[in-house]
Amino acid sequence: MTSKPPIKLQTILIVTGASFDLAALEGALATSGLGLLSVSRADSALNAVRAGGVAMVLLDAAQAGSSSYELCGYLRAASATPALPIILLTPAGGGADELDDEEQRALAAGASASLRLPFSTGAVLEQILALLPAPRSADELHASIAQLRQLRLADAASHQHAEALREGQNQLLELVARGAPLSTTLDKLMLLIEAQAPGVLCSILLLDRDGRTVRSGSGPSLPRAYMEAIDGLPIGPVAGSCGTAMYRKEAVIVSDIQTDPLWAPYAAVAAQYGLRACWSVPVLLDSDTVLGTFAMYYREARSPSAGDMRLIGVATHLAGIAIARTRHEDELRRHRTQLEALVADRTTELRKAKERAEQVNDELATALDNLSMTQDELVRREKLAALGALVAGVAHELNTPIGNSLMAAGTMADRTQALRAAIAAGAGQAELDAYLDQAAQADDIVVRNLKRAAALLHSFRAIAVDHDNSQRSRFKLAPLVAGLMPALQAAAKQVAVQVELAIPPHLELDSYPGQLSQVLQALFENSVAHGFAGRGRGHVRISASLNAKGEVALVYADDGNGIAPEHLGRVYDPFFTTRRGTGGSGLGLYIAHNIVSSVLGGRIKLASEPGSGAAFTLLLPPAAPI
Repeated sequence: MTSKPPIKLQTILIVTGASFDLAALEGALATSGLGLLSVSRADSALNAVRAGGVAMVLLDAAQAGSSSYELCGYLRAASATPALPIILLTPAGGGADELDDEEQRALAAGASASLRLPFSTGAVLEQILALLPAPRSADELHASIAQLRQLRLADAASHQHAEALREGQNQLLELVARGAPLSTTLDKLMLLIEAQAPGVLCSILLLDRDGRTVRSGSGPSLPRAYMEAIDGLPIGPVAGSCGTAMYRKEAVIVSDIQTDPLWAPYAAVAAQYGLRACWSVPVLLDSDTVLGTFAMYYREARSPSAGDMRLIGVATHLAGIAIARTRHEDELRRHRTQLEALVADRTTELRKAKERAEQVNDELATALDNLSMTQDELVRREKLAALGALVAGVAHELNTPIGNSLMAAGTMADRTQALRAAIAAGAGQAELDAYLDQAAQADDIVVRNLKRAAALLHSFRAIAVDHDNSQRSRFKLAPLVAGLMPALQAAAKQVAVQVELAIPPHLELDSYPGQLSQVLQALFENSVAHGFAGRGRGHVRISASLNAKGEVALVYADDGNGIAPEHLGRVYDPFFTTRRGTGGSGLGLYIAHNIVSSVLGGRIKLASEPGSGAAFTLLLPPAAPI
């Protein structure tokens, strides 16, 4: 039996900056007598080709230069074999027209063929074997064909697994979106991963809210007793694979449980259930928040491959979504429960407050009724008191002139009786002359006092303002005041009063001009009698304007003596005067106030300081009430 000559190893150069799992391709090439060299830079690729031994180049389009793929020409120029086969690896995506354009550019640049990424090991090996120029023995061809057949089967199985994984991920995401129970979602996830890697047993452990305790999440293929045994264990620096991964917040790969110190406290438990390897990766909400761990168990000692690590990544990602969603929903339910409790408490408080308010409202209504009754009683008493004061004032004011008149009349009656007796006794001219002198004096006293009484009665009639006899009209304010002042100035013989008017000519009132004139006369007479007393002269300024409320503000101001603070609250009282016995009745400002408030429908305000004069402001509506 003759031995086969040794296969001369040829190199397949792959130029790419992407990270591919080339282990499967390297193994497949080795069985066909081919080696694999991977570089990531154009200069490194050119150096490798110049060094010789490169039978073919797999060139990533991203590394081939611009859209003209000029690196293809440089590689062929650098090769000792001008017909160096080059397979251009083009990116996935795009339509048929775009694919045709890329192939045309690749061929124009000197490439032998193009292959779409991502590639399968069987497809790229078939393309390599088809393009290799070197002759191959029948045994090598049979071996390559057998290898291709196995790779196609492996690719088909890998494709089926990938499709199953994608379909499983979609189903799991749908479960999460529908709000399925977490245990159901995690069980399906564990079974999906186990279907991708025969012989693996998967589990999910959850970190308790206390942040220190492991809780069982899912392990449908692991013994129930084992999952119960690890439930409630603490995490820590030496707590098996899962407890340590949660503690460290990083992956913990234990290839042999029986020899790894992390499993020392629990190695006997694992051996009892035939578990030999455990790779655990934490499920993180963020870089600092651990939700749990995903673990892959095997019954033999082994380390994870790149494919295992990809499955671990898929599992932890999906588990994180499901666990985080459940935690958020639990948090929302907890907040909703708290909010409902707060709303219920607040509703109870509001109901009690409403009841208290209704009770207080009833009490206030009762108090208001009592207050109204009390107010009515006070008004009645005030009216009686005012009437009593008015009657007393009238009686007091009339008593003096009437008493003086009675005294004079009584005296003359006595004198007349005495004169009759004297005439009967022969009285002379002297007694008659004396009688006539006394009669003249008595007449003067009677007349003067009766006039005083008549004036008082006239003032008393002015107190009771009669609307019916008031003449209402529309009038300009400026002419009314201007026409009133000269007569008032002439009547004030003992005082020289200068009057200044500042009233807009257009200012008009629909009111009672006679009553307004009476008010101004009372204010003027008050200035003469009190403000300018002892001064001989004075100044009065009368101005008017419209305020923000639309009222006519008529201001009467003098520069007289002013009013003492203790008298400001009494100036409108009937019969109040500081010059009793000098002819004043104390009714002028009382009458003015009565006219302004009742007839003119306005208000009167007083501002005064001793030595600085007094200012009366009449706030009158443009149209007096009817």
